[in-house]
Amino acid sequence: MMDIKKAKIAVTPTSFGKNDPSLKTCLESRVGEVAYNQTGRPLKSSELIELISDADGYIAGLDEIDSAAIKSARKLKVISRYGVGLDNVDLETAGKQNIVVTYTPGANASAVADLVVAFILLLCRPICRAAEQTRQGEWPRTNGLSLEKKTVGLYGFGAVAKQVAQKLSGFGCRIIAFDVHWDADTAKQLNVEFVDKTSIIKESDFLSLHVPVLEETRALVDSKFLEAMKTGSFLINTARGELVDESSLAEVIHSGKLAGAALDAFQSEPPEKDNPLLRLPRVITTPHMGAHSEDATNRMGWMAVEDCLAVLAGNAPAHPVRNMRRD
Repeated sequence: MMDIKKAKIAVTPTSFGKNDPSLKTCLESRVGEVAYNQTGRPLKSSELIELISDADGYIAGLDEIDSAAIKSARKLKVISRYGVGLDNVDLETAGKQNIVVTYTPGANASAVADLVVAFILLLCRPICRAAEQTRQGEWPRTNGLSLEKKTVGLYGFGAVAKQVAQKLSGFGCRIIAFDVHWDADTAKQLNVEFVDKTSIIKESDFLSLHVPVLEETRALVDSKFLEAMKTGSFLINTARGELVDESSLAEVIHSGKLAGAALDAFQSEPPEKDNPLLRLPRVITTPHMGAHSEDATNRMGWMAVEDCLAVLAGNAPAHPVRNMRRD
């Protein structure tokens, strides 16, 4: 245990305290020093080393938290992840350094689910293109799809997917899901049908990804996966860019096998300017904004702060990574 009033906390998430200034005020009043990320983006390992080398606690965004960065932080006792993704955190090194890692499960689930539903509706109807053409003085005749009676597949059935199912309940669509950790009770309540991996790929008109990046899910959506998808279907990814082989996705959309995609996550963020997915009109792209609603960022911030300070005070955090569930 240490005197929290003397602690130094490094804070890197770019949206931390943006909607609720009292979050920063509260943290600054409870510790000795707070060092913020001034770049406006996630930090590379070398940049992170400069910020956390003498920090006692670290509220972490989407930074490159590799072995080198963690080993450089000689005083660090806790990495309090602002969010749920842990693919950028070297958990093994953190464990060897006796650093506690926490996260914020469920804080952004509703916000990300909102974006998934918005993506589905935008893929059904050419709203963005029609709005732009109308603004330019045109009066286009458009056609689209009805969501009613379509099949929405949720690949993974964690917190976000469950919220998606709940929000889609009034649209008259069939909802199917696959997960290796199946929650039968919640699925029954939400009228979600469990199917196997092969079926969800083949039967979904809209297939939305809701799994973390693990050894077995990295590049999950490869050429074989995409070729097995229903002709004319759509892929939605609001999870992690590393789940998708982007070149293969661009090829199947260009060929007409898939009708399109909506992507909030990329392998490289921001994506390279020559990324072929950025040039395809049937692909909706957004800047990893799913969790960035006022309520979600506030909840993530407060959860991250409280767990960080709890560890420094010698108490058990509410959300340690050892209890992590899929999201």
